[in-house]
Amino acid sequence: MPSNQDRTERWLFDLAVNLDHAAELVGRGHAAYDTDLALRLAFEALCNRVGDLAKRLIAADESRFAHPIWRQAARNRDFGVHYYDRVDEQALWVTVAVSFPELRLHLEE
Repeated sequence: MPSNQDRTERWLFDLAVNLDHAAELVGRGHAAYDTDLALRLAFEALCNRVGDLAKRLIAADESRFAHPIWRQAARNRDFGVHYYDRVDEQALWVTVAVSFPELRLHLEE
């Protein structure tokens, strides 16, 4: 059975990969996001993954992942999953284009 440290490192790796994918998609630009349904759905999926990983990391080591951005990512996931019909597309863009890079900075801490 993997240790808590092993799981945490795997989750951090998975999070980094998903944040890198998000950055690549953001690089296509806001105009592409506005016109491409698949891109908007990909942003939703990435928010779900990132939020789920944030929840796991918080549960594994609450003191290490105490910065509010971790809980923000987790809450964002919950909102998107439970209220997907009310997701604001521009807020989703800001989450992935602005908040995800901020979260990426906290991976190095």
